[in-house]
Amino acid sequence: MLMTELLEDLDQKRAMNNNEAEKHKKLRDELNDKTKEWVQKRDELNAEVRKLVDEAAKHREQRDQLNEQVKAAKGTRDEMNKKVKTLDEKVAELKKASAPKEEAVGVIPVAKLKRDLKQMEFTHQSQALTKDKEKELVEKIKVLNQQIKDREKSMEQNAEVKIAIKELREARDAAEAEHKKVSELAERAQSEHDVMIQLYEKADTLRKEADKAQENFLETKNKADEEHRRHIDNIRQVHDYDKILSGLRQKAKKVKKKKDDTVAQKEADDIFEKFKKGEKLSTEDLMALQKSGYN
Repeated sequence: MLMTELLEDLDQKRAMNNNEAEKHKKLRDELNDKTKEWVQKRDELNAEVRKLVDEAAKHREQRDQLNEQVKAAKGTRDEMNKKVKTLDEKVAELKKASAPKEEAVGVIPVAKLKRDLKQMEFTHQSQALTKDKEKELVEKIKVLNQQIKDREKSMEQNAEVKIAIKELREARDAAEAEHKKVSELAERAQSEHDVMIQLYEKADTLRKEADKAQENFLETKNKADEEHRRHIDNIRQVHDYDKILSGLRQKAKKVKKKKDDTVAQKEADDIFEKFKKGEKLSTEDLMALQKSGYN
């Protein structure tokens, strides 16, 4: 009875370990499937990050090229502005040179007329005047402004002044065009920069998601490895129980065989005694003797 109870107890424990092994195997397989999902998500995110970074790099290159063009255009514009300033001074000098006769007969120089005009305009804007005073001042400003225009128009009739004014206007137009070019290039460069920053920011966001997916992958993998370890531990325990049970069953068989052999030997001895007494042996008696090893 003790051997039978021991074998039953060991069988139950073996079954429990086997069930535990299957449970951990199922959890391990589920976790391994999850690790594959995290790996796939991580790789997809990293691929998208690389794509965004490559695209951002193209916009950065385009931005840098445009900034070089802006730099060159600014240099050209500054040279043109210097030319405009030089020509403006030249025109002023030529106009001044063309008016000495007028000054000789008591005509007020244009430069003074312009100063007077600025003073009148300042007075009009900064002082509180009566209605009549304001009307009078506005009329003076109008007359003075017309005088300046007439005087400048008269001076511009000078051939040398005309040429200088034409050159000045052309230089101003060219400088303005170059300034416009600088502005347009700068706007394009800024646009490329803004797009580049947006792409890098998006890449950073996705990179963080990819890093989180990597963390989840490692965490899930560690859990899967732990479940696999527990599965293996229980399988080994099952194998250990199998060895113990096999040994005990072999021992039980030997004990039973020994017991059976003892009973058979006693039976054979009894039959042999009958044979020695001259009693008739049956077929069953002869077979029992043969089985026991009597010769």
